[in-house]
Amino acid sequence: MNLKEQSHKMAKVYQRNEKIAGVLLAGSVSRGWEDSHSDIELHILWNEAPNDEDRLKPIKEVKGEVIDFFPYEDEEWSETYLAAGIKFEISNFLVKTVEDVIRQVVQEGNINYDLQCLAASVHDGHVLYEKDDILLQLKELVKEYPVLLAEYMILENLELGSRWNNRRALFDREDWLMYYDLLTAVQKKLLGVLFGLNSMYVHHPAFKWIENSIKEMKIAPENLYARFSDILTGVPQHSLTALEELTEEVFALAERHHPYLPVKEKRQRAEFTRPHHQ
Repeated sequence: MNLKEQSHKMAKVYQRNEKIAGVLLAGSVSRGWEDSHSDIELHILWNEAPNDEDRLKPIKEVKGEVIDFFPYEDEEWSETYLAAGIKFEISNFLVKTVEDVIRQVVQEGNINYDLQCLAASVHDGHVLYEKDDILLQLKELVKEYPVLLAEYMILENLELGSRWNNRRALFDREDWLMYYDLLTAVQKKLLGVLFGLNSMYVHHPAFKWIENSIKEMKIAPENLYARFSDILTGVPQHSLTALEELTEEVFALAERHHPYLPVKEKRQRAEFTRPHHQ
């Protein structure tokens, strides 16, 4: 089933509403990453707030089955439904909300991943419908990844946290739940640094589709995805050493590409380990 074709068909249903300023195809389908588990993510931009009937009418027109229907929350209305055997995930935003989010990310360097995800959707998404070139204008705002955002992403994520200093103790105690929670947390930190180094907006708060993201990175340790995978699925005795090596490589990349940032101080904090008493 061609998900892009289905998204275009659904956009034609939405565009009948005069309140709608634009329809954007987002998510894995917009990036060409979809697989057999993928759904269609549409961002609907509104000039004025939609009411329940505005949101339900397109679903009724295609004889869809509502799965979730959420009220306005965190500046978004969202719903999920099934139509023609496909799951649709709809995020509704006022145009001014999207403009404000882009301002926070691009002009202020706000690294919040939820905000970045919306900026990433505008950057990577496919325009299915728009009035007065509104989506074209929004895309222009996120076209150039801001240096300020890159710096904030690098500095924030090079702080690996105090639990990283206890990494050897967690392993020696076989405190596996905390140990693997730490490994994943630090991997996400390293990914945050690499997204900043590669001028890439974070497109999912939990770094979904990580293999595809890594393939797009020009600045990254060699064999990064395979090494990340082995850390989580390989022999525990080697996982911590492997992550320490990756951490050192990411620090080196940050220092090489942004030599004016205080990377050395953060590296020293990350290298410290809790003393082991005999």
